[in-house]
Amino acid sequence: MRANWSRSRRAGAVAGLAFVAVAFLVACGRGGGSAGSSSSLSSSAPGGSSSSVDPSLKVPAPLQAQELLSNPCSALTDAQVTGLGLKPPGRITKGLLDLCAWSGEIRENGVSVGAVPQNKGGISDIYAKKAKSAYFEPVTVNGYPGVFADIQDGRLSGSCSLWVGITDQLAFTVITSINIGQNKAHACRSAQKTAEAVVTHLKGAA
Repeated sequence: MRANWSRSRRAGAVAGLAFVAVAFLVACGRGGGSAGSSSSLSSSAPGGSSSSVDPSLKVPAPLQAQELLSNPCSALTDAQVTGLGLKPPGRITKGLLDLCAWSGEIRENGVSVGAVPQNKGGISDIYAKKAKSAYFEPVTVNGYPGVFADIQDGRLSGSCSLWVGITDQLAFTVITSINIGQNKAHACRSAQKTAEAVVTHLKGAA
């Protein structure tokens, strides 16, 4: 019982530290794609198109996202979780987004992953908030457009937020919380490794 409580507490802490990033993310919705939108999740399915998407941000091949939307812990296999230095199973936390939080081998560390259905423009909606970001660093994740960004800069404290577009209408986020250990100084590197694993997994499910 104590072990379960401790794991729950750690997962909750990781998700709590993700709140600022999630608040930023929800604020990114465009006129027709706010958090309160009732648009069907099918708008994020492969094969959809968006005439407003910046050509440089279009995804090379849309990935299947329905399972990720319904169960964020499906973002990674247990083998991938272990390979990233995390401990399965993940724990889903409900809020502005549904996120799956995994604790690290060092219990104070962890990673959260979740899809971003509020942003109907996918990664383009994150780019639309560039001027309000404390940091904004474009990156490519296994060929998919992404960006490190958040409205406050916690990177020196082990927190890094990464967004990756997997269809032109949907992005997912990876948020690290690394409080102890050598990886604290490389929080964004850990976020990118996690995102690469998510894309690899989604490609395999396509």
